[in-house]
Amino acid sequence: MKISHVETLHCDAGWRNFSFLKIATANGIVGWSEFSEGFGTAGLGAVIEAMAKSLIGQDPRRIGLITSTLYTKVVPARAGLNHLAIAAIENALLDIKAKGLGVPMYDLFGGAIRTRIPLYWSHCGTYRARNAELAGTPPLRTYDDLFRLGDEVKKRGFRALKTNILLPSPTGFTSFNPGFGRSPGFPELNWSPAVLEAARRQLQTFRDAVGSETGLHLDINFHFKTEGFRRVAEAVAPFHLSWLELDTYDPDALALIRRGAPCPIASCEVLTSRREFKRYFETYAMDVAIVDVPWNGLIESVKIAAMADAYEVNVAPHNFYGHLCSMMSAHFSAVVPNFRIMEIDVDSVRWRDEFFMAPPVIEAGELVLPEKPGWGIEVNEAAVRARPPKG
Repeated sequence: MKISHVETLHCDAGWRNFSFLKIATANGIVGWSEFSEGFGTAGLGAVIEAMAKSLIGQDPRRIGLITSTLYTKVVPARAGLNHLAIAAIENALLDIKAKGLGVPMYDLFGGAIRTRIPLYWSHCGTYRARNAELAGTPPLRTYDDLFRLGDEVKKRGFRALKTNILLPSPTGFTSFNPGFGRSPGFPELNWSPAVLEAARRQLQTFRDAVGSETGLHLDINFHFKTEGFRRVAEAVAPFHLSWLELDTYDPDALALIRRGAPCPIASCEVLTSRREFKRYFETYAMDVAIVDVPWNGLIESVKIAAMADAYEVNVAPHNFYGHLCSMMSAHFSAVVPNFRIMEIDVDSVRWRDEFFMAPPVIEAGELVLPEKPGWGIEVNEAAVRARPPKG
């Protein structure tokens, strides 16, 4: 078996693009992975294509040899886009190997511990506040709308949701995103009583809608400094969060926040490789480690989970992409023993399902793991090519 063709494909997914890597073999097996160029990773496709030149003619089943060789070629800058590119290649090669053996991906990693993956509804309210028309969802303008959304989450069987801070305005809600430079407050990243009050009212509305049995998560990303993260943790104490999620590149600061927080802390979704996670585990900086499978590759992600397990830490996949990424995260969730819950975007553009031969099956808030070979999902290449990406 030899690799004959490598190609990246991109398509319009509304407020973002979806990106895929296709690796074909001379005997007709095609491996797919999904990656992202829209989350601080512009140019990743070009890096993948530059690396892919060395793949032609190689045996795709020798994944360890291929990825190890690729790493030796990027030793001076092995993190960042280089690491993400190797991860995308690794994930597509795994799809080829599993398909060649005729087994689902989880069988390459010891078999599935669980075949139904508990999910939480991510960006709950966030996308509807910004992109309701593209998503084909009711607009989100008032706290009554927010309550109805919470009720929808419960009625559709999801046992948890995650939201981001939304600030009320005369025309509806606006996202609080200073850490990404998208709203006032950048670059100082100071906290304010008004932001804390908005977070409290938002969480109270969701809690009233979903009741005490549904998990409630708040993600505040990079939007504060250490002081602000601590103030937010204090402010949200009455709502008994399943976790408060935040990001910082200082493991000692995260450990300080965790020690004083009245709720579990989740973090590390932006980290790549065990080397970056190591110091966070050593400082016992978080209760739940967030692992991005598209960014790390499934093999490395499983190793990160094993390291987390040695520190008595559970893991949850970072997953806010398309359906292929959801299946990649689902196989990760199926094989690691120290699994907490899986993220999934329920709201997306109306045409998201077109890009796949069949969307994942979700029943009662759980993803049903397929038994098909590889990832268990196929990219609809014609549909992807029919919707070229926006600039």
